Amino acid sequence: MKIKLTSSEKGAYYEEVALQYLVEQGMALKERNYLCKLGELDLIMFDKTFLVVVEVRYRKNSLYGGALESITTAKQKKIIAATQYYCQQSKIKLPIRFDVVGITGNNSPEWVRNAF
Repeated sequence: MKIKLTSSEKGAYYEEVALQYLVEQGMALKERNYLCKLGELDLIMFDKTFLVVVEVRYRKNSLYGGALESITTAKQKKIIAATQYYCQQSKIKLPIRFDVVGITGNNSPEWVRNAF
């Protein structure tokens, strides 16, 4: 019997996959699923001297474009605005980097540093 996950359960599962992958690469988690009036930040991490905001994207297949191609300019603007708000509220003074981890189908995570 195959269990069907809701989209939020799938999102949580693939965020966890991405998180474990990034921790294996030497990054450290600061916060996950930060929510504010401007949007949500999937993962907020440290990579040496950078605060890294990571957007995690999953696609079942690449028929309509893969996971990495699914981040629109509007989505990027929302992430940047939410990050600015987060840094103001948390008094963060580190340089910021925006990364994306895309997972398509059963493939390994694909990590893009400085994605935008």
